[in-house]
Amino acid sequence: MKLNELRPAEGSVQERFRKGRGPGSGNGKTAGKGHKGQNARSGGGVRPGFEGGQFPIYRQLPKRGFNNKRFATVYATVNVSDLNRFEDGAIVDIQTLLDARVIRKAQDGLKVLGNGEITKKLTVKAAKFSAAAKEKIEAAGGSCEEV
Repeated sequence: MKLNELRPAEGSVQERFRKGRGPGSGNGKTAGKGHKGQNARSGGGVRPGFEGGQFPIYRQLPKRGFNNKRFATVYATVNVSDLNRFEDGAIVDIQTLLDARVIRKAQDGLKVLGNGEITKKLTVKAAKFSAAAKEKIEAAGGSCEEV
């Protein structure tokens, strides 16, 4: 078999369906949009939850119960694989990560997660460490300090 003889498997490649084309397809003329009206226009249609101007159900029902969103602690997260960019023996804290543009905002503190591998011996200062991250940092000869 030569490169110029390669062909896709029979039936695996279909031509892309083009609406509004020709007789016989059943999708010519109005292209399945019916005649005129808001939904037939380009960019037409209504937003999700719109009920034709009737006061929508999601605004009729009262908001109930406690929601922790306002009070939740949000951590800036970083994986151990992202810490390899720092040189051996460096002290990595939230300010170092902000300066290196690894994270964008300090949020409510830093949490180190265990995705990837770390090869450098670093001292990492963070609010929280996942068990896997702590294990990997210490296995590489570094140390973890909770601040």
